[in-house]
Amino acid sequence: MLDLSSKTIDESVQGSALESTLNPESKKKFYIESYGCAMNFNDSEIIASILHQHGYGSTQNLEQADLILLNTCSIREKAEQTVRFRLNHFKGLKKRNRSLLVGVLGCMAERLKDKLLEEEKLVDIVIGPDAYRSLPSLIEEAEGGQKSVNVLLSREETYADISPVRLDQNGVSSFVSIMRGCNNMCSFCVVPFTRGRERSRDPYSIVREATELFEQGYREVTLLGQNVDSYRWEDEAHHTSVSFAQLLEKVALIDPLLRVRFSTSHPKDITDEVLFTIAKYENICNYIHLPLQSGSTRILQLMNRTYTKEWYLHKIDRIREIIPGCAISTDIICGFCTETEEDHQETISVMKYGVYELAYIYAYSERPGTLASRRYEDDVPAEVKSRRLSEIIDVHRENSRIRNLEELGRIHTVLVEGPAKKNADSDHCGRTDTNKMVNFAKGNSQIGDYVKVKIIDSSSGSLRGEILP
Repeated sequence: MLDLSSKTIDESVQGSALESTLNPESKKKFYIESYGCAMNFNDSEIIASILHQHGYGSTQNLEQADLILLNTCSIREKAEQTVRFRLNHFKGLKKRNRSLLVGVLGCMAERLKDKLLEEEKLVDIVIGPDAYRSLPSLIEEAEGGQKSVNVLLSREETYADISPVRLDQNGVSSFVSIMRGCNNMCSFCVVPFTRGRERSRDPYSIVREATELFEQGYREVTLLGQNVDSYRWEDEAHHTSVSFAQLLEKVALIDPLLRVRFSTSHPKDITDEVLFTIAKYENICNYIHLPLQSGSTRILQLMNRTYTKEWYLHKIDRIREIIPGCAISTDIICGFCTETEEDHQETISVMKYGVYELAYIYAYSERPGTLASRRYEDDVPAEVKSRRLSEIIDVHRENSRIRNLEELGRIHTVLVEGPAKKNADSDHCGRTDTNKMVNFAKGNSQIGDYVKVKIIDSSSGSLRGEILP
């Protein structure tokens, strides 16, 4: 799962009020907040498109909204706590505006529909990830005083025919969803239950969407799925199929100036064919997110990850053999059920071996309805989880320091994304193809340009560069 932050953080929840210029003259306005993974943010763009077609405009001002939507995440407990806090805040708005409708969408909607609608009476509309086409009719029902819900999962829905309304801010990079759902039954994860089974979107609509983005000035697309490596589209009529490696190539061939990224991978599914395709095309970024979750084979078996520690380490070696210099990031869960100190130290050892550029590190948070919640006791004390979490983060910070020091003197092609967070008047920021953020003096660079940058300074969290003539 692709986290939208660029830091190692614990119990992260991403939230943003997304805006666009949809239907500026529209009488009705919607406000939307998205939490969690990149797939949720991409779904919000699909939702915006559907609402646009039905006469809604967007607003960043809650007081102006006729409809407030929260696109939710159930992956960790803190995400749900944040959404509940926001819903209670909206109760005050509803008292001042009795026609205001509040809806909960996404993963939390499917899992907590009864509580949200009946017990807590916090929302008017509950809609799951596969039912966004029904949103206009649900709004109409809610306007008539009914509580409206549709959380049915689908084996076919990919929203391939809907052109997302881009709600991002920079106009340079964007997401393209290539598949939905997940067939991996990792014991800690709710995704198979909230997003359903895997289904792949047809490659023609994917290439068309990416081409349109390039023609609109975008210079980077990230192909999204819960497990992109298992992408496979079958054309039964013509007895043909398209693998993920073949799809990567089709998108890369749109134009050499279009960078291609993807997320997220499952170690068991990323093939040599994918790795050789990345190596073949300069515009497919040398960056792979390879979730580990635990360095202990025993814990990996309890997690139902279907690989061992040794197999995972071999996969890291294979990536670096085929794609020298490829950056690798990972996910770690510490304190999973029955985790011992020895298990924890095995995770530390893999962290030191991998020397990851980026890691998303979390303490285990039991999610109701998962296989782990039914089979295992969450028996690692909170203080032990916290201590192990800190130790893993410390290792990763040292890894980041080492990796960034290695960058000194190197020259990268950087895609300019926008003003730097600090010194926005004088500096631009952008990413290397290995996904490292670099700050540099603007010079004559423009947002969306590719510039050659030499790295002149580093810290554990950032790089400083200078544009070469």
